Amino acid sequence: MWDFVKLFVLAAIAIFAAYIASYARDPAHMVHMVIIMLVAGGLFIWQIRRVGEPAAAHDPTQYMDGVIRYGVIATAFWGVVGFLVGVVIALQLTWPELNFTWAQGYLNFGRLRPLHTSAVIFAFGGNALIASAFYVVQRTSAARLWGGNLAWFVFWGYQLFIVLAATGYVLGSTQGQEYAEPEWLANLWLTIVWVAFLGVFLGTLINRREPHIYVANWFYLAFIVTVAMLHVVNNVQVPVSVYGSTSIPVWSGVQSAMIQWWYGHNAVGFFLTAGFLGMMYYFIPKQAERPVYSYKLSIIHFWALIFLYIWAGPHHLHYTALPDWAQTLGMTFSIMLWMPSWGGMINGLMTLSGAWDKLRTDPVIRMMVVAVGFYGMATFEGPMMSIRAVNSLSHYTDWTIGHVHSGALGWNGMITFGMLYYLVPRLWKRDGLYSLSLVSWHFWLATIGIVLYAASMWVTGIMEGLMWRQVDAQGFLVNSFADTVAAKFPMYVVRSLGGVLFLAGAIIMCYNLWKTVTSVGEKKPAAAAVPAE
Repeated sequence: MWDFVKLFVLAAIAIFAAYIASYARDPAHMVHMVIIMLVAGGLFIWQIRRVGEPAAAHDPTQYMDGVIRYGVIATAFWGVVGFLVGVVIALQLTWPELNFTWAQGYLNFGRLRPLHTSAVIFAFGGNALIASAFYVVQRTSAARLWGGNLAWFVFWGYQLFIVLAATGYVLGSTQGQEYAEPEWLANLWLTIVWVAFLGVFLGTLINRREPHIYVANWFYLAFIVTVAMLHVVNNVQVPVSVYGSTSIPVWSGVQSAMIQWWYGHNAVGFFLTAGFLGMMYYFIPKQAERPVYSYKLSIIHFWALIFLYIWAGPHHLHYTALPDWAQTLGMTFSIMLWMPSWGGMINGLMTLSGAWDKLRTDPVIRMMVVAVGFYGMATFEGPMMSIRAVNSLSHYTDWTIGHVHSGALGWNGMITFGMLYYLVPRLWKRDGLYSLSLVSWHFWLATIGIVLYAASMWVTGIMEGLMWRQVDAQGFLVNSFADTVAAKFPMYVVRSLGGVLFLAGAIIMCYNLWKTVTSVGEKKPAAAAVPAE
């Protein structure tokens, strides 16, 4: 009976999507409906072939690792895609003729920039978080993922969201806000998928066979719950019509700006920080084969970070129409954030106490340690840039771009790479990685790439800010905007080179992981203990 219900629902979705596509008022909505029609139709055919087959039996004592393997593959794939688009737009800023006028605007900087941002944060980072959360919650709870195949729905549903968002960006269909969020259909779908993600994670925790909830799970849970709240509040839209992607925002004016940066900064705080700290608290101790340095500090780190981060958003709106008290509130909480952030960094680094020699021999742990170092640097620079006097120089300049990328590439990128190197041999039951030498190549290419990128943006950002505020004896601006653009060219070339090196390292990683799965022999089971004679 249940099989026929699923067939009916899938057929109805496919037919409805085809109907809407035929009357769609804009290309993006038509493409999205065609994608939904093809997905629903494909699932309908797949379901027909399975009607009457006995349901696959799952051993409840075995972990559900199939979906995690797919998540690892998706993470590596979307990482390369996101980094590649980042290199393209860096080159477009350096040499504007690369905006490809022959492509009718579909491949210009204005459309590829949000594609790059979303691909790296939500496709690469999101898949890394979902895969690692599913892995960690099972191992630390001694329980199989809750919900049967609901975890597969989360994975494939998230991939569908990524495709809907990406095609919308290229076709020019967004909500038109600061972060160029996807149109209402993609956001609605993501809400459904995210609720399912929360259900799987929370259900697994409830079914745990370990009495204690390990600290990494607290960070993952805070990330899932808070991102859901941010997404819903920030993307409250009223669709104009089911036949188009246009929608009317609920928020407007200074309220819209406040909501945007409450969302934006807490996306950094909970998506790019709390979730990846969950990753740090599990994978660094496992790779180093050492316990967390201080479990009490990790709890203090968690609660201080969760409480303080949610208030920091207004520091992005200094010298705007936002009331002064709100600007000061954001600045104050941002400065206070420095303490718990560095508490977490110290906890991560000191976990290597007694195992520092591994930095010489293990490039994976080296990568994770550098990630924690970049986390500490970015969480010092961020509070400093929130101070009004510093912000007056840094805001709207490339200094902000350097800060964001030192955190995103150095912290999020490197800890994710370390996580992938840890997981692949274990998920595919291999003896080890194909080549530690290639891991070292990846490490140095990525590290040098980040340094070139961040340093060039720091230099050009400070120069840009100083040029903008330079006045002559009569109080007139000395430099035009075009003058600052011309002066930045050498640093933009260096930034592009840094991006190319980082991309090259990611491609080497993908080759290494692929060879690990296809070339390295399976891990032999441990030999049974034989009593001494």
